Parts: sequence; C-alpha cells; structure tokens
Amino acid sequence: MTSEEFIKEIEKLNINYSREMLDKLEIYKDYLIEYNSHTNITAIKEEKEIYLKHFYDSLTICKVHGFNKINNLIDIGSGAGFPGMVIKIFFPNIEVTLIDSNNKKTKFLDELAKKINVDVKIINDRVENFAKLNLNSYDLVTSRAVANLRVLSEISLPLVKVNGYFIALKGNILEELNAAKDTIELMNGIIDNIITFELYNNNGIRNIITIKKVAETKLDNLRTYDKIIKKPLVKKS
Repeated sequence: MTSEEFIKEIEKLNINYSREMLDKLEIYKDYLIEYNSHTNITAIKEEKEIYLKHFYDSLTICKVHGFNKINNLIDIGSGAGFPGMVIKIFFPNIEVTLIDSNNKKTKFLDELAKKINVDVKIINDRVENFAKLNLNSYDLVTSRAVANLRVLSEISLPLVKVNGYFIALKGNILEELNAAKDTIELMNGIIDNIITFELYNNNGIRNIITIKKVAETKLDNLRTYDKIIKKPLVKKS
C-alpha cells in the first residue's frame, strides 16, 4: 500500500486527516525502519507493508467504533505502537496510554513520541500488574494480535470502565472465541459485535471483536498471569 492508497482507504473509513498527521506517519515509518535495522521490534520492514499492515490495519478499528466520545484509551501490548500510537496521531484529543512489558519496545515508543511530538503515556509493565491500580479506568482498551482472546479478555477487561469497550484486532478467531466465552462473561463482558473482512488488496482475513463491560471489576477478581495461562475461567453449571 502506497501512502496515496492509504489516504484513499482512510477516507473510506471517514477519517479526517491533515498534512501534519500524514507527515507524522512518514516520520514514524522512517524511524521504524531505521530503528529496526539495529533492534528488531517488528517483522514488517518494507514501506508499503508498514502502511498496510501497521498504519491502515490499526485504523480499521474505525469500522466498528467511533472516537468522538472517547476520552481515554489504553493499548495493551502496544509493541511498536499499533494500534494505539496511530490512533493518537489521527485522534489527538484522546488521552492515550501505551503499555508493553518489553523494554526495547517502550524505549522505541518514548523516542518516537518525541520525534513526532505527540503526548502519550508509555508504560513498561505487565498489564496484570498495572491493572491493580487502574481498575475500571478506560473508555476503550485495544489490543492487536497480542495473545489468545481468552487471556486477552481476562487481562484487558479489568481496565475498562462500565459501559466501555475492549476491542481486539485478530486474524482467524473462531476457535479462540469459543474458548474465551466463559472468561468474557465472568469478567463482566458481553460480546457486542464481531466483524470479519479482507484486508486491502487481498492481504488476509481480519476480525475485530468488540466486547462491552457491563459491571465493575473488583480487586479480588484479578489473578496472577500464571493462573490466567494455566487455569481458564469456567462458568459453574
């Protein structure tokens, strides 16, 4: 995807943009390529692939959710900033937090934020630790291809405000979705919407799962990561 094709496609998503935003993406792309030459933070290294599979893919979240009424957002396992940093560029009024446990990735995000002059909060921590002091705090929690949906739901939903949303961007998800249903319900979530589409120019299937938070999470609902991984939550029959 060229930058021109990117512009045409985000117009179809009804995303408003300015020259300044597009310039920030160019700096982002160049710095990602440069940084990746000495520190591996993404497998996608070509300019057209970055525009398609990082920048555009991040913004497909607009297919299911508007940002006009979102005050704050946290992006789980943000990596090199997808989708959270891209959302911040195009929706600068949102208070965005990017969290990742990988120090080299949060270091990249710190430097990137300075280069493109965006005000984001960058957290180097595990989500389950961060959640202890930030329960029920965010209008929107996002995550892109970080872990399976069952695990993601248990670590992400505690951060969501009541009536807020957790949105996961995934590839094929049928098996994951079936395995996650009990966890989603027990973490006070309900599946609000699932859309499936082909990424631009036949570049693979994408699924976006929207989960609404319907009740508060209490501190004693939180489990350690080893229990989350080893012992799935199951509804009592």
